[in-house]
Amino acid sequence: MPARRVTIRDVARAAGVSTTTVSAALTGNGRVSPETRDRIMRVAEECGYVASAAARSLRLGRSGAIGLYVPDRTVGFEYYAHLSRGAAEAALAHGFALTLLPAWPDAAPLRTLHLDGLIVCDPALGDPVAEVLRSLPVPMVTCERDPEPGASPAGVVASDHVAGTTVLLDHLAGQGAASIAALVPGEETSFGQETRRACRESDHDVRMVEVPLAYDPDDIARALAEARADEPDAIMVVPDGGALVALHLLQAEGVRVPEDLLLASYVDALSLQVARPTVTAVDIDPRATGASAVNALVDLVVGEVSGPVLTSVPTHLRVRESTSPA
Repeated sequence: MPARRVTIRDVARAAGVSTTTVSAALTGNGRVSPETRDRIMRVAEECGYVASAAARSLRLGRSGAIGLYVPDRTVGFEYYAHLSRGAAEAALAHGFALTLLPAWPDAAPLRTLHLDGLIVCDPALGDPVAEVLRSLPVPMVTCERDPEPGASPAGVVASDHVAGTTVLLDHLAGQGAASIAALVPGEETSFGQETRRACRESDHDVRMVEVPLAYDPDDIARALAEARADEPDAIMVVPDGGALVALHLLQAEGVRVPEDLLLASYVDALSLQVARPTVTAVDIDPRATGASAVNALVDLVVGEVSGPVLTSVPTHLRVRESTSPA
């Protein structure tokens, strides 16, 4: 049989004090001398006492839960799996549960959820679920800037995608690419807006071909064919995992990477590190993004800061075989 859970009454009995005194010592509330508090904390640790999360949340007037909304169009992409993992780890470290919010057809039930705060990944223009979440009376932190006019989240965690894209384009040009084709998403998200801006403002010859952020293989095939019509020296694929699809399509046609064509991805992934050839990419650290979003939100929930909280996640270019011709 499992061991019985140690209660506050057990700690009070072992310490020779009342349960009220134990509660005051463990929560830091009430008048308890430092000596008594230290003794109770020591006894509680010796007894193996673990505070009830439900009771603590009730006492503080909080649910102890954080909502994470990942838009349905992005489910299955490696970036969001790592972001969710980083968020879950950080939430647990703070004593909060992480609740995944689906892209529910009827967004109204989301209003009935008991959450202390929200994290919204890649908020997009016209998303009805995000519209409901913005109206909830709890602090919201977004992973990437919210492009909706008038949106004012309490916190934003983002990378400088203009700078990251520019570094990758400079690398391709430095490797001898006189013309570059960029497969980029639309401007419904700030991620798409920033990567497109970098391409427009680049000092190099960059031609953009639009591909959905949440693509299917046919989308990549169509965009790749359109891009190759101009015979570029290099192709940069922005959406997560799209470069791997492009690599397989090119190899099926007998195109050698990097000998015949340089290939790079804006979003890094484990699959790109084990591909043959390995694919150059920009690491935008989704795990750190998820953890940073939770840390910012917890600070807002517990009143450490009042907002707005702005957190920048650095990007790093990972040069690999796909852009390194012999």
